[in-house]
Amino acid sequence: MSQSIDKPPYFNGAHYSHWKNMMMIFLQSIEYKLWDIIEDGPSIPMKRVGEIHLPKERHEWSDQERKQVQLNAKAMHIPLFTNEVKETKIGLLNLNYENFKMDPNEDIKAMFHRFSIIVNELKGFGEAITEDKLVRKLIYSLLESWDSKKTAIIEAKNLKELKLDELRGSLLTHELISQPLIRENEKKIKEQYINVNAIALKSSKKLQEDLNEDESEEDDEMEYLVKNFTRFMKHEKERSRHEPNKNVELESTTD
Repeated sequence: MSQSIDKPPYFNGAHYSHWKNMMMIFLQSIEYKLWDIIEDGPSIPMKRVGEIHLPKERHEWSDQERKQVQLNAKAMHIPLFTNEVKETKIGLLNLNYENFKMDPNEDIKAMFHRFSIIVNELKGFGEAITEDKLVRKLIYSLLESWDSKKTAIIEAKNLKELKLDELRGSLLTHELISQPLIRENEKKIKEQYINVNAIALKSSKKLQEDLNEDESEEDDEMEYLVKNFTRFMKHEKERSRHEPNKNVELESTTD
């Protein structure tokens, strides 16, 4: 995990000596006296009253003493902030554990690997989980497609005595045997899907051809009507052109 230079070093519950050295360097980089306060305790402004020394009231503090008290508060705040980060991390890990489920495209090996990361991080923070609870969690985290195997394990095994490695081996064996069947089913489904699409495509093409044929017949009929109408209009135009001449001839004959 990368560490920001603006944040105290992260403590995961392990390798305390290394974390302590990193914390010392971090505090000294902010203010060298901070680590002294952690090691030796806070410096409290004191005053002498007779033969004894008593803590000063705040209004009696000098500017230098006020700065020292401020360093005390800073030295106390940083480790507290680290603990808050730790508690937040533990909370998130517990949430991830409670919500853990097998992913649809995940195999058993990948599922166990992802689960072990969460469990190991929780162990690093001192959050130990018994093996029988881990076994139950994994069994009930399987997908619905594993229901038959899940039921068989629950009925055949004493879950309190079932080990994680035994559960992993049983699930891997089942996965190895069932994979060819799953692939065969997927192949059949794919073939059915292709056949349905082919039939749909063929029907669509036939429908389009019928539509095109109907449109072609309509076009031929329209073309025939247009030709007839054009011929009719041409004939009428010719007749109207000759009608006045006939009238003239009739008038001449009458005279």
